[in-house]
Amino acid sequence: MPTLLLALAIISTGLYAGFMLIFRTGIMPALARLSDEQFVTVMRLINAQVPRAVFMTAFAGVVVFPALALGVPVEGRSDSQRWLIVAGLVCAVLNHLVTIGGNVPLNNALAGSEGGAPGPARSAFESRWNAFHLLRTLLVTASFALLVTASLT
Repeated sequence: MPTLLLALAIISTGLYAGFMLIFRTGIMPALARLSDEQFVTVMRLINAQVPRAVFMTAFAGVVVFPALALGVPVEGRSDSQRWLIVAGLVCAVLNHLVTIGGNVPLNNALAGSEGGAPGPARSAFESRWNAFHLLRTLLVTASFALLVTASLT
């Protein structure tokens, strides 16, 4: 069971980190080339589409599976493996705090600006959202690396 839980932690965190990285390196640079009206329209559509079942499963899994892996007693688990899992979990929790405290409020503000001029809406959103997104991408990537390292110790 502990091996399965750690594997599920690695899989969910890897999928989520990959999603964050693709968004950072592919989607946002492409959207940056759009006009203000196009950018705001597309981001509103993305923000409405993303928080669905598959995404929310991975989003929850990056915290739930490492926590469960820590909660299952393992005979012979090294202190270094335990601390690597804890560090991975901490990075995942911090990722979620950035998402909930930074990106989601910006998403909500963008959605609430419907009917207003797209230029000011984009200006209030894009650079701040990208800064939060960079931070959460780094955090979840670190979480993934720590969990993989834990599985190898």
